[in-house]
Amino acid sequence: MKTLIGIFVLLSVNMNLYSFDKSKMDSLFSFIEKYDKGMGSISIYENGNEVYQKAYGFASIADSKPANSTTKYRIGSVSKTFTAAIILKLVEDSKLTLDTKLDKFYPEIKHSEKITIENLLRHSSGIYSFTNADDYTNWMETAISKEALINKIKSYEPVFEPNERNEYSNSNYVLLTFIAEKLYGKKYSDIIYDLIVRPLGLKNTYVGGKIDVKQNEALSYQKIPTWELSTETDMSVPVGAGAIVSTPTDLNHFLVALFKHKIIKPHTLEKMIEIKEGTGLGVFQIPFYDKKALGHNGVIDGFQSSAFYFPDEKVSVAFTSNGVVMPMNDIMIGALSIFFGMDYELPTFAAPIELTEEILKQYVGRYSNPEFPLKIDISVINNQLMLQATGQSAISLEATTVNKFRFEPAMLTIEFLPEGGKFLLKQTGVNLEFVRE
Repeated sequence: MKTLIGIFVLLSVNMNLYSFDKSKMDSLFSFIEKYDKGMGSISIYENGNEVYQKAYGFASIADSKPANSTTKYRIGSVSKTFTAAIILKLVEDSKLTLDTKLDKFYPEIKHSEKITIENLLRHSSGIYSFTNADDYTNWMETAISKEALINKIKSYEPVFEPNERNEYSNSNYVLLTFIAEKLYGKKYSDIIYDLIVRPLGLKNTYVGGKIDVKQNEALSYQKIPTWELSTETDMSVPVGAGAIVSTPTDLNHFLVALFKHKIIKPHTLEKMIEIKEGTGLGVFQIPFYDKKALGHNGVIDGFQSSAFYFPDEKVSVAFTSNGVVMPMNDIMIGALSIFFGMDYELPTFAAPIELTEEILKQYVGRYSNPEFPLKIDISVINNQLMLQATGQSAISLEATTVNKFRFEPAMLTIEFLPEGGKFLLKQTGVNLEFVRE
């Protein structure tokens, strides 16, 4: 559950502000699919309209069932944004305040007399995250009662005093789920349907159960080295911390509605997106060059998801995956770079080539760039070109041509220039020329 590191001429309020290279965007996901680097779906909205959608890979490999625009994925912790919204609705309805203490509901939890609803929303409660427990994977695929889950949460010692700092804990949002159920007098699944799904007309969003491929729900996979089925967490375990299934299109619809005050009021949204120590109420803020987005990432089993809204640009992007090889962060950076018209070199995923030691040795040396604080040493070890920045570990570069090399995990490429003694470093929109000293 981590984080990360949208131009037509405006003719009317409904026209898109950002034109983008759709063929290049298609190529990004075609390459990922062609070279078996992942499976998933993406949607991009601008000004409330979907301007791009792409699904690739399979919902079920065994059934040869390809993913499509309505394939539903477990979204993991993106569910927390939904849960935060329904809690904030309770605040608006005067059934809660952000200062309400946890001991009103669960006095048996340590420090509950000090922990507020806002502490739970902002991950500043100090309550240990039950998903970090050593035995978690032993029971996460088995149904659990509300009482048993509460007993697990209260059995752990606090990590810190409330308000001492922020530290991510799934326990916070499980507790918020059960508090919402008490105050609304209905199940979490019904609350989500009544307050969000039905009013917004979402077609493919609900609290999940056992995965049903026949209902176009995706299974999740890990590649080791071929695609193998991943675990399947029972959804009674994460509840409001991670039990929702959805599509990227529905997630964008939700984000747009949230930021257009169709779910909570303007002053409530302002509180929700108030960032303290990097954390809002059910959202995080991430930078993308000079832009800022608000939203959440999610991971559950082999699923990964990301849903973020750029308020200034009125752009939202949602990505769901049921099998990841190329890191989700790199996919998001690629998609956003293409959409916002930034320099981005498509990954090739071509098999590396072998070069002679004689060819490699011509590149050896120490290189520098006045705009980059570190020196870069290029060396050859065991007929392998190595790159090492000052004070960092050496990385092994793969040759794609006689003068081009890559380090795929960081989407980094090095191109040695024909005039010799120079190379061009490219990484997620950054281009720097280094000269041998």
